[in-house]
Amino acid sequence: MGIVEQHAPSSHSGQPLRASERAYWALREDIVEWRLPPGTVLGEVEQAARLGISRTPLREALGRLNAEGLTAPHAGRGVVVAAISLANVTELFELRTALECQAAALAAVRGEPAVFRQLQQEFLAAAEALRGSAPDPQAYYELVGRLDAAVDDAAGNTYLRQAMANLRVHLVRIRRLARDNPARLLASAAEHANIAGAIADGDGQVAAAATRIHLHQSLEHFKSTDPHHRPDLPAERTV
Repeated sequence: MGIVEQHAPSSHSGQPLRASERAYWALREDIVEWRLPPGTVLGEVEQAARLGISRTPLREALGRLNAEGLTAPHAGRGVVVAAISLANVTELFELRTALECQAAALAAVRGEPAVFRQLQQEFLAAAEALRGSAPDPQAYYELVGRLDAAVDDAAGNTYLRQAMANLRVHLVRIRRLARDNPARLLASAAEHANIAGAIADGDGQVAAAATRIHLHQSLEHFKSTDPHHRPDLPAERTV
């Protein structure tokens, strides 16, 4: 389905976040938003100075990013922002399909039909808006995020929710490769309306099938917008 973006949490104690935590969220956002594009070498000295921290908490933050697959060790140069390839995207969509189809099926059984019927109507209205002269992709993405959140809540599976949260950070990076395409946005709105409608009907099999179709179309769109199966990466640089 869509992507719910995560933002830096506030400290539970009301105190400022630790230096390593602040560095992690700052670097994570820069990577996801492509301010640090794939192939960028993250020099410890430069990044520590940029973030206003010492190298020890920076190393802790980079360790977390490595574990999440957002960065990777780089021979002789420390750490580099991980590349995105067709193989990466295909693997992510294989996992995404398994998780989101299951979530949709569970939501159809456990969810409140009225919530998803309303979302279905909003997606149908969004499709009409996207046909207009000045479509608003951001408003559409916010609607998709609401559907994602409703499915997560209705599925009622803590482990499934956590798995999806870990996956979505990579999906945000990928989405920025496939620029807003009016025809694809319009088709996506119809696909999301079908998903929401099937969940509202309480039909888990149809909900899962509609989700699978949507994800297949999304992957095919990515392939069509990246004919070389990789983004145009900048020359390696240290920032």
